[in-house]
Amino acid sequence: MEVGDVREVAVGDCTDLYYVDTGMYGTSEYGAVYVLDDDRPAVVDTGIGTNHERILEALDEVGIDRDELAVIAVTHIHLDHAGGAGFLAEACPNADVYVPAIGARHLVDPSQLVAGTKAAVGDQWEYYVDPEPVPEDRIVELEEGDVVDLGTHELRVHEAPGHAPHQVVFEDPENDAVFTGDAAGIWVPRIEEILETSPPSNFDLEQCLEDVETLEEIDPDVLLYTHFGPRYVGDDAEAALEEYAAVLTEWVERVEEKRAELEDDEAVVDHFAASSEMADVWGEHKASAEAGMNARGVIGYLDHRD
Repeated sequence: MEVGDVREVAVGDCTDLYYVDTGMYGTSEYGAVYVLDDDRPAVVDTGIGTNHERILEALDEVGIDRDELAVIAVTHIHLDHAGGAGFLAEACPNADVYVPAIGARHLVDPSQLVAGTKAAVGDQWEYYVDPEPVPEDRIVELEEGDVVDLGTHELRVHEAPGHAPHQVVFEDPENDAVFTGDAAGIWVPRIEEILETSPPSNFDLEQCLEDVETLEEIDPDVLLYTHFGPRYVGDDAEAALEEYAAVLTEWVERVEEKRAELEDDEAVVDHFAASSEMADVWGEHKASAEAGMNARGVIGYLDHRD
């Protein structure tokens, strides 16, 4: 899939569902934004904002007028998921922004969110743009158990705070699918592998494993990853999710062991940044930065745990 491509989700029994590759971090097949074409059309997650025009172009391609878009839903407020919300709200005047309640204020005033993102992503900030604030009267706060009615489809809200305390996942029962945010890891379709995501500063392994259990209880046929794309799991949902639990647990153990060996946190980060095996997929810069950021998140978790 190339940057800017818009495709219909054609796996499982999905209908009315599309996704666009936003070209996040200057690479293809890393950042997806989903479009549900229903009575109340919706966008799920919004990218980092830098390439928000590609989402608007996707709406045009699907046939949704900008004044028809009703819902802009974000799984959490990390800027790679919510950075485009203000831009889309400005371009789509009748759409409200649906966001987990604990993070809502940071979309109204994103100054702290920007500062935290800069600290977490380091020189990856070059790919970002300062987000546009979302008007407070356009915010709809979400809690566990809420349902966003779109018509034929609905988004059922399930809290999933392991990756970040402000994260939820959205269940779409009509499509037997879940928009996973970062609760199910990073799916790399090119090599059909699942990878860890453990950024600072709120990563919590035990809670992430509980979030996997939440997804197992939903038992969807299709996992809709922001990073990246739809994945049909069918009757093997539990196995696919357990695989992520194992990947994440083993990743934390590797960082912990290397930390004990090197006794220098920056050396640990540098070690994993230099040894990423994803350069052929994402490019050397993104692969290195991703691994270093995830190592730093685990170090913070270990400090908090201990």
